[in-house]
Amino acid sequence: ARYIEHKMDRGSFVSRAEAESTTLKEALERYQREVTVKKKGKAQEQYRIKALLESSLSVRTLAGVRGSEVAAYRDAELARDLAPSTVMKSLALLSHLFETARKEWGIEVDNPVKKISKPKIDNARDRRLSPEEWAYLQAALDEPGDAVKVADGDRRNEWTPVITRWAIETAMRQGEILALDWKHVDLTKRTAHLPSTKNGTSRTVPLSTAAVALISDAGKVARLRKGKVFSTTASALKQSFTRAVARGRRLYLADCQKANREPANSFLVDLTFHDLRHEATTRLAERLQLHELMRVTGHKDTRMLARYYHPRAEDLAQKLG
Repeated sequence: ARYIEHKMDRGSFVSRAEAESTTLKEALERYQREVTVKKKGKAQEQYRIKALLESSLSVRTLAGVRGSEVAAYRDAELARDLAPSTVMKSLALLSHLFETARKEWGIEVDNPVKKISKPKIDNARDRRLSPEEWAYLQAALDEPGDAVKVADGDRRNEWTPVITRWAIETAMRQGEILALDWKHVDLTKRTAHLPSTKNGTSRTVPLSTAAVALISDAGKVARLRKGKVFSTTASALKQSFTRAVARGRRLYLADCQKANREPANSFLVDLTFHDLRHEATTRLAERLQLHELMRVTGHKDTRMLARYYHPRAEDLAQKLG
């Protein structure tokens, strides 16, 4: 008590009472209300906050969260076979919460995330769609068949087929596709303007004939012509696309069984919606110069673009002659 009084007399005493009475759960909920709602990626961050709220860390006070406990959370998440980049995003969120509490909310607390080592991230992927995989995926998107309807509950999202093809034609990110507004689409000039993108700049994407046709065809998409071009959510699209990939593989396995041939273990396995951007970028690279490709995809430097450009060795061999 005398030590604390001495620090108070010198003006160097800092109260940790609020940090010791505020739980991580309460801080996460406040962060979600005041910080997350202002972010472009708020939908994805809300999922990460939900996961943290369900963790054992949430019942601890801000002052009581130790680096060793955060490290245990990191290891547990990695043990669930989550990608290091996914775990790193959760840790970054947690770190920013502690920094916000200290700098913006006036809560005197240390940042335990700074005391632990971070997962090593290797985001490089070279997942390409083979022509046969693309054919089966499209078949699953358009007409899954009666057997698949029973197994799947026929919970298809009517927007998923057109969005999937749009992604292949434009190389746009999922968030850019779902945010696209009709007022920024010019079918005459064949362009789609993106006023706000992931890297903080705007860009205008040229549309292929196939892309224009996707949103010009008669039907619900073309009739609206106001508001969002694709009226669905990231969560609904993710679930629907995942089910479509699974349907496509089931169709493939059924055909292999009928033809009495051995199926490929990797066929339509480990395919995400973001892989469509990889596929689209590589296809566009066959028709566009590097500087033109960067304008389409929105990459600011060639190193980032190289992460998405994955030509097949056999295709390069054909070019060599």
